Amino acid sequence: MEELYTQGIWMAESLQEKTMSQEKLWLIVTHMGDPKAAFLLIFPLTYFINKRTGVSVLWVAAISEWLNLVLKWMLFGERPFWWIGESRLFVQNPPKVHQFASTCETGPGSPSGHAMVTAAVWWVMVSSLGSFLYSRSQSVLLTAVPYLLYLAMLVAVGFSRIFILAHFPHQVIAGSITGFILGAVLSRRVPEGRPLLFFVCSSIGLLVSALLLHGVLEQLGINLSWSIALAKKWCTHSEWIRLDTAPFSSLTRDCGAILGLGLAQYWKPGGWSLPWAPRALCLALSSLGLYHVNRLPLPVHPPSLFYGLFFTKFIIVPQVVIVFVPGLVHLLTDKKKKD
Repeated sequence: MEELYTQGIWMAESLQEKTMSQEKLWLIVTHMGDPKAAFLLIFPLTYFINKRTGVSVLWVAAISEWLNLVLKWMLFGERPFWWIGESRLFVQNPPKVHQFASTCETGPGSPSGHAMVTAAVWWVMVSSLGSFLYSRSQSVLLTAVPYLLYLAMLVAVGFSRIFILAHFPHQVIAGSITGFILGAVLSRRVPEGRPLLFFVCSSIGLLVSALLLHGVLEQLGINLSWSIALAKKWCTHSEWIRLDTAPFSSLTRDCGAILGLGLAQYWKPGGWSLPWAPRALCLALSSLGLYHVNRLPLPVHPPSLFYGLFFTKFIIVPQVVIVFVPGLVHLLTDKKKKD
């Protein structure tokens, strides 16, 4: 592994040296590949185009990020930004690399969560779009376009993670392959129209199973906070260490989103039926609402309070997209028609 890590560092150095002028582009791409973007950007976009696809996106995002967390706890992957210092292999010849505000994530590095969730969620989108295009055009060439864009997105996200020193190349490849498989499998079973109990049990099941695994590994003498300590030690700016990148933040986001999805479908089974123009308005208002929900400042002390509020925040996300905003738009447009 040492040789694999070393080659990864030199690749990151070469990538930064040759493409530093494209720094802003890489940072935009890495933000687009953030698992959080699947919940706050891709979910509302796909939901107002096709409800089933939107529900599938949220479900696949939550399950794939949860599995990524479990794999990270078990695989103990290093991250480039701390391995450079910890390995002590570069004392005589340090690589000329830079950290960024998105670099200092506190979880283990393998497999890449950005690559894994992006591969899973974007597969749901492109497979749905590809099927639609083929049914309308019968053109294989036109149908291939979304899949080529999918591949380009995975490559771009992978390189962006290497560029900012968040991951080694093999971690990105592992995440992409795992995410693709998950997306292909999970997209066939969309929990649309399931009873609320299914989502409550799913949310509790994911939370409890992750906590049990964490407890068992701790009992075996494995310190699962090792990556947090290394991130704090080697991050060049302490303010870049954020609690929302910690493993338990991912867990509470996933469990909250699944419970929120169940509640939203319970409050309004089947969602609101709206024409295209009101749907576009719903997308704009939902995006605005989720932007402000995401920006709500949460107290980081004690951590249990932060995680509880973080859990609640992502329960709200599906309510905004599926229930509140479409309901408001339906009320306004229906009233206008009557007038």
